[in-house]
Amino acid sequence: MRDETIAAMLLDRVGDTRHGLRSRERTWTWDEVVRESAARASLARELHRGERGPEGPFHIGVLLENVPEYVLWLGAAALGGATVVGINSTRTGAYLEQEVRHTDLRLLVTDQAGLKLLDGLDIGVPRDRFVLIDDDGYAARVAAHACEPAADASVTPETQLLLLFTSGTTGASKAARCSQGRLAELGRDNSAKYDIKRDDISYCSMPLFHGNALMALWAPSLAAGATVVLAPKFSASGFLPDVRFYGATFFNYVGKAIGYVLATPERPDDGDNTLTHGFGTEASPEDKAEFLRRFGARLVEGYGSSESAGMIKRDPATPPTAFGRPAHDGVRIVNPETRETCARAVLDEHGRVTNAEAAVGEIVDVHGAAKFEGYYKNPEADAERVRHGWYWTGDLGYVDGDGFLYFGGRSGDWIRVDSENISALLTQNVVRRHPRIVDAVAFGVPDPRSGDQVMAAIEIPEGVAFEDLDFAAFLAAQDDLGTKGAPRFVRVSHALPTTGSGKLKKKELQLDGWRTDDPVFRWAGRGAPEYVPMTEADKAALRDEFTAAGRRRFLP
Repeated sequence: MRDETIAAMLLDRVGDTRHGLRSRERTWTWDEVVRESAARASLARELHRGERGPEGPFHIGVLLENVPEYVLWLGAAALGGATVVGINSTRTGAYLEQEVRHTDLRLLVTDQAGLKLLDGLDIGVPRDRFVLIDDDGYAARVAAHACEPAADASVTPETQLLLLFTSGTTGASKAARCSQGRLAELGRDNSAKYDIKRDDISYCSMPLFHGNALMALWAPSLAAGATVVLAPKFSASGFLPDVRFYGATFFNYVGKAIGYVLATPERPDDGDNTLTHGFGTEASPEDKAEFLRRFGARLVEGYGSSESAGMIKRDPATPPTAFGRPAHDGVRIVNPETRETCARAVLDEHGRVTNAEAAVGEIVDVHGAAKFEGYYKNPEADAERVRHGWYWTGDLGYVDGDGFLYFGGRSGDWIRVDSENISALLTQNVVRRHPRIVDAVAFGVPDPRSGDQVMAAIEIPEGVAFEDLDFAAFLAAQDDLGTKGAPRFVRVSHALPTTGSGKLKKKELQLDGWRTDDPVFRWAGRGAPEYVPMTEADKAALRDEFTAAGRRRFLP
């Protein structure tokens, strides 16, 4: 039951002299964190009321890197009954303007770098409602609002604390609501699930505008009374020096961060650090094993989203590629058309699903509709998530004979090749095993005659060429891939497009397909398979094949 608030959790830290927040320049005790947050809450209330009284929802936009002020304004919103809208600093132009205006901000907390990003944009916030943290008078302005910490009388577990923009990896982002009660519950649950204790030092280099940083690190660390330490932004080369500087024991990650860290040159003293464990998403079993070998820290993968969490429970017997067991009987894998529960998956010796048609379906929570807090001003997206009284994740999955749940990718991640379902996620995971590939994503592209073909987009380090990978031989050696799962096209880049949280922009990459300025290699030959560069003439000939087959409409 959501009967606690983040405000109450903060107030419990009044008088706590343990370090609560650290940067490389300064350290705050938990008591100081709460008091500084209370001063900012008072400043926010004054600005919100203004001369004409409160106007609209109490929404505070925060456009900052991972600096201590971000955390202090999170606390300010919690105590003041406001909502923090974390603005994605990787957005630009009209897209950024539209995204921010949609959330009806009343105040904006930013710095000079943020001002430059917003230059020329109309985000709907008057200039006198901007708070610049690097302004000469900012510190004195906050100090003038020093007060004894207290929660606004309006604060309840239902009070909205966050609007979290979804990552937008497969389409336009949406602003997911998160109440104080839900975040407090996640803080308590995840501190236990991810083993965050009071003596832990939690290192956060993932952006604070993303749910992973807030739900998997900040709130659990607050619940446990652990120390939160910040890096302004993720740096693979700076990761281990930061860990050593702070004595960090726990960290969070998203997307390809682990791949970047593992791509740094190995040193004999890599294991000389304080890390014990980390939590995140999208690290392969091979990455987890390699990270443990090099750095001595275990990685825990989980399933969840900004909209929902708590659907999976960990089990010590969980296979390396599974997430765990369904948390309760309402978590099911169903056929989205019939709503019938799918059959248990039958796995071959390589872990491939042999009965995908019957076993792979959408992950749902038949009891989850009441827990879903919705999106801000987006009833269409709400209706997509809640149908027939159930919560639909939009993710595919399957359950093996022992009851363990596996992630099958996003809806649409199963590719129809020669009348057979091929898992894009399996291909993706296999490609990511290559020791010289930093990150990869697999997806379907139209075939000129029928169905689809498999394509991969890979990111490799500067100084490495595709020919150095011996890619065809590598794939041939992977027993769990299968011939139809091997990519027919491979896009090669040193910097694939990503979201603000570091996830590859899969939808954008899929829409580009082989029609990209990046080098593309095409599979050639059945007897001695190899990949050859795809020329402009090759692309023109392929377009002609689509035209001849009456399928040109499948090329955006």
